[in-house]
Amino acid sequence: MPPNLLTDARLRAAYAEGAGIYRIVPQAVAIPRDVEEIAALVRWAAETGTPLVPRGAGSGMPGGNVGAGVVVDLSQPFQRLDVNPDRRTAAAGASVTWAQLADAARPYGLRLPPDPSSGAFATCGGMVATNAAGPRSVRYGSVRRWVEAVEIVGADGEIRTVRRGGGSRYPVPDTRQLRNFPKTRKNSSGYALDRFAESGDELDLLIGSEGTLAFVTAVHWRLDPIPPDLAGVALGFNDLAALAEAVPFLVSLNPSALELLDASLLRLIPNAPLHDVLLLAEFERETAAAARGVVGDAVRGLKHHLAHVETAVDRAGLEHLWEVRRLASPALARLPASQRSLQVIEDGCVPLERLGEYVAEVRAAAERHGVPVAIFGHAGDGHVHVNALPDTTHGAWLEALAALFADVTDLLIRLGGVPAGEHGAGRLRAGVLERFYGAEGMAQFRAVKRAYDPLSILNPGVIIPAADWAPLAALKVGEDAAAIPDDIAQRLRDVERNAAWATPKLELAR
Repeated sequence: MPPNLLTDARLRAAYAEGAGIYRIVPQAVAIPRDVEEIAALVRWAAETGTPLVPRGAGSGMPGGNVGAGVVVDLSQPFQRLDVNPDRRTAAAGASVTWAQLADAARPYGLRLPPDPSSGAFATCGGMVATNAAGPRSVRYGSVRRWVEAVEIVGADGEIRTVRRGGGSRYPVPDTRQLRNFPKTRKNSSGYALDRFAESGDELDLLIGSEGTLAFVTAVHWRLDPIPPDLAGVALGFNDLAALAEAVPFLVSLNPSALELLDASLLRLIPNAPLHDVLLLAEFERETAAAARGVVGDAVRGLKHHLAHVETAVDRAGLEHLWEVRRLASPALARLPASQRSLQVIEDGCVPLERLGEYVAEVRAAAERHGVPVAIFGHAGDGHVHVNALPDTTHGAWLEALAALFADVTDLLIRLGGVPAGEHGAGRLRAGVLERFYGAEGMAQFRAVKRAYDPLSILNPGVIIPAADWAPLAALKVGEDAAAIPDDIAQRLRDVERNAAWATPKLELAR
């Protein structure tokens, strides 16, 4: 046994769940204190054939942060944070959260533009693992374009730094081999061989690899100046079909954020404007006049479609405007005890022109299978989050959920989309990736995995599906859920309800 391997049953139970749908009790937990301890742990795992599951805060949705092997908690010890205002860069340990990075950069007038909604607890290591994004990705992209280097520990225990522009140990594929890669604005579904082929940088293979190729222990970020002025507008529509014109038009105005709140979610939020769909647009500009002017352009350009308009011309006004978006999570937390919010079809991304069609058909599929849903997302990227809200006291809820998963997967393929825009494939979506990339694409993914992790000790079952892949097995709800102590199950439920993912899991086990 390596040092510091924890096998207490209560502690293992505390690490059995993340933010998604699964409950898998690990064999053990490791909380390494430094990079050398990770390297020693990896070498031991290789010798013994023990799977390792890298984990940050645990806020990831598709099951990449839970597993039956040894969960390796990187959420606490790697807290190094150095901001270089002259170079507009920051070096951050894997445990540093987006919020901590933002707080450190703000006094210098700088920020990391991608802003995941989980930023209060999302760690730098976790953000790189899934190629995280957020509302501002419509203008600034995902974290990929802001990563200058990562410090990693490989599956052989080697400690090294991989830099932008540093080339690659792995052969760069011919772009002609990537003909079947989907063409969406965002994609966190599998290894980014298309981006790797364009750049030739190994960094692009590691970003979004979900802990399957290496442990990320630190990230070197490129930062950007905080724009001096901004304004925004909420636009309500009574016809979902209007999105076909509204979203491309608003994207042409170069918004910094363009969010969608569907009627299915608005109905759950107290005092929210009740329309078929609500778009929230934010515009960052160099002057207040320019920011106000583009808001006017947005309203005038869509005036024939609008049922609701509310504008904001300063930061305080925007805070009020976006309150409806922030109230979405608390609304879902107030669901009755029998109804659970399950993230099964929660990260699909489609070409912009198919967004309205995707939302309409997800609604129809949910109604067909009798599963209520709450739909919201990043309209400017054609990226939609869908929380399924089944009544788990209904006898056929699991079959209905499986049918919804199958139908939405078919829909995404038909619309030219991908199953994960920013959260990763995880365990949940690993088994459907071949339908999106084809047999040749999955063969390339397997070749990458073999090259980096020939013994498959790093997060097996993530991206490359397990032989017994079953997307709705090992759920945290239902009669087949793994048994854990009642008090820890309740604490995990409270963490989920309150988005308290920053809570150290050692505290949950006490």
